[in-house]
Amino acid sequence: MTGIFYGSTTGATQALAREIARRLGIATADIHNVAHTHAEKTRPYDLLLLGSSTWECGRLQSDWPPFLDALSQMDLCTKRVALFGCGDSLYYPATFCNALGIIYDALLPTGCTFVGTYVPKNYDVTDSQVCRNGRFVGLAIDESDVAMTDRRVAEWCHLLACL
Repeated sequence: MTGIFYGSTTGATQALAREIARRLGIATADIHNVAHTHAEKTRPYDLLLLGSSTWECGRLQSDWPPFLDALSQMDLCTKRVALFGCGDSLYYPATFCNALGIIYDALLPTGCTFVGTYVPKNYDVTDSQVCRNGRFVGLAIDESDVAMTDRRVAEWCHLLACL
């Protein structure tokens, strides 16, 4: 069972969460805004899709810190985790999609298995916290390159569907 948990200030990450859910056939009841959800709500899910936009100079979306603090204290060794988010490589190239790297680092000690990583292609920026060992830790949507959004979402969802 898959659950989507996202934080969204302007609605971009919420729209992305809904599009991912549509493509993967995930019910609306399994999409959760972290602003109104406790981390315990993740327990019934085998696969967690976690989404956050990156703000200012590389910060998590404002609703994420309390949720992430609680989630990072849980034993997630039976969980698979896939990350997704929005960033802006034009104005913030050094911190493009850093929120995904922040979530990744916080959950690494929990024992979860990260899925949905990929070698970035057709991105102008690949040296922020979203990139580890030549791979993006999750789906990075570039608000400065919206022409690629549909293709990137489709490819990432295909990658997850093949798990």
